[in-house]
Amino acid sequence: MQDVVEKVYEQVVARNRGEVEFHQAVHEVLESLGPVIAKHPHYAEGALLERIVEPERQIMFRVPWVDDAGQVHVNRGFRIEFNSALGPYKGGLRFHPSVNAGIIKFLGFEQIFKNALTAQGIGGGKGGSDFDPHGRSDAEVMRFCQSFMTELARHIGPSTDVPAGDIGVGGREIGYMFGQYKRLRNSYDAGVLTGKGLAWGGSLVRTEATGYGTVLFAQSMLATKGESLEGKKVLVSGAGNVAIYAIEKAQQLGATPITFSDSSGYVVDEAGVDLELLKQVKEVERGRVADYVERRPGARLVAGGSVWDVPGDVALPCATQNELDGDAANTLLRGGCGVVSEGANMPSTPEAVEAFQKAGILFGPGKAANAGGVATSALEMEQNAGRTRWDFATAEAKLTGIMADIHDSCVAAAEEYGRPGDYVLGANAAGFTRVADVMIAHGIV
Repeated sequence: MQDVVEKVYEQVVARNRGEVEFHQAVHEVLESLGPVIAKHPHYAEGALLERIVEPERQIMFRVPWVDDAGQVHVNRGFRIEFNSALGPYKGGLRFHPSVNAGIIKFLGFEQIFKNALTAQGIGGGKGGSDFDPHGRSDAEVMRFCQSFMTELARHIGPSTDVPAGDIGVGGREIGYMFGQYKRLRNSYDAGVLTGKGLAWGGSLVRTEATGYGTVLFAQSMLATKGESLEGKKVLVSGAGNVAIYAIEKAQQLGATPITFSDSSGYVVDEAGVDLELLKQVKEVERGRVADYVERRPGARLVAGGSVWDVPGDVALPCATQNELDGDAANTLLRGGCGVVSEGANMPSTPEAVEAFQKAGILFGPGKAANAGGVATSALEMEQNAGRTRWDFATAEAKLTGIMADIHDSCVAAAEEYGRPGDYVLGANAAGFTRVADVMIAHGIV
């Protein structure tokens, strides 16, 4: 059966040339499925694997917009509607110069299995643009978002495709896009976007969800060893939404986060991150991590090297894909790290994952560990459908329950296929079988 899997992967590489991140994501899933196919050979019939690695729909469009000086710019927009077996396509929009078709396909493919693990009835998709909102005025961002949504609006809807935010897309961008969607459709479809403002259909805990979920997953992994986060020294990369709220939840659970980072370097604050100061700098002022250091005695900014050079007990990579390579993984292990829970999508390279698994530490892959964000997006959709809003405690309790269920599903699948404690196999097998069973039920579509 391994030959079947390898053949599918070779076809993916041949048909999607140069899309290395997509190749990496597909390989990571397919190489886990050997035991699944061996035990359930019907999953290799009817070209099921070939269908699951091929997007149902790929949309690419130009996005012209005018800056404050009157100059016209043209960016590319993308939406990959990858798999709708379990429900409407669901996944974020990323605005970043690195965005291309391969990046969006990798993210959309990951989203299939991540969304399946939440058991929330949502399919997998992803989108975005190579537009960079940093340094742009609110008016420029608004004009770009309106142009982007002018095309995207014809492809999305509450029962079709429900985008959310991702890197470069926060509440401001979601607001501008929703306003344009409402204008174009002459319809207040609150469920068409998630990550909305609380006054117009947003959900409490959505802002915190991905970071919170990543930490909750780490706590669940530790619990299998009779441990907790209490007293642990935590290393966090990134300084965006995911990183900030991973720091917050880690502090609530008794840990001491001591790092965060952005493209200018990383900060080490041995006394423990001053969360309120970090929020002020990043969320209010939209500043850089250096601004934190200027106001925080004892904190230091390191311009070179890697945040993973710092010794710690728990690592939470919350920045971007492939930020943690094999060398960094070995440095982390030498520094005493025993737990890695991925807050970003595929932040660890294959060499890093291999190092973690060989060392036998607790490793939570992103499709499981960072599923809290999309899970709470689905909860937002549920509230929109019922025209209601839960309080913070209710929404957080639901998130906590979902993350516990995801963890337990990974554990059970890993045990079923003969690799107890392997969360990579567990996440891939559990997510795949949920999608595959429904694809078979729907026939050849």
